[in-house]
Amino acid sequence: MPNAAKTLMLTFRAEADAVARARHALREFAADAGASADQIDAVRLASSEAVTNAVLHAYRDEPGKVYVSAALVSDELWILIADDGCGLEPRTGRPGLGLGLGLISQVSDQLTIVARSGGGTEVRMRFDLGDPDPSGYRSGPATRSRRFGSRTRTLRRRGSPA
Repeated sequence: MPNAAKTLMLTFRAEADAVARARHALREFAADAGASADQIDAVRLASSEAVTNAVLHAYRDEPGKVYVSAALVSDELWILIADDGCGLEPRTGRPGLGLGLGLISQVSDQLTIVARSGGGTEVRMRFDLGDPDPSGYRSGPATRSRRFGSRTRTLRRRGSPA
């Protein structure tokens, strides 16, 4: 059973080595929180994708900062990846296939993306660490939500009731 409230707060320069450093710190945090091996893999993948997005797309001229926060509350692991960059906007000529947010959506229990009031983007991911139902059914909302400014987009997990 996970411990009561725990938190992690880190700041990195938005450079390539931030991805591995953030991934390692979040992997350790998830393991200490009682995450299963599969959940730890999901945290590693999702955090790698979110930090990579900030490193590659948030800043145009010089690297800024990437903020990594994690909190364990009851049986939920919340991870927030934020930057002070240009926000979500179409950018031609940038590397990547555009699959990162879809991957995060598939491996997390909730995904919300918000524009920060001071500029930049915040990716909020939730992972349920409680014991799964033995039948394989996961109780609770089977949705993913994405929020862009005043719009929120919700994605349903495959196989969830509409």
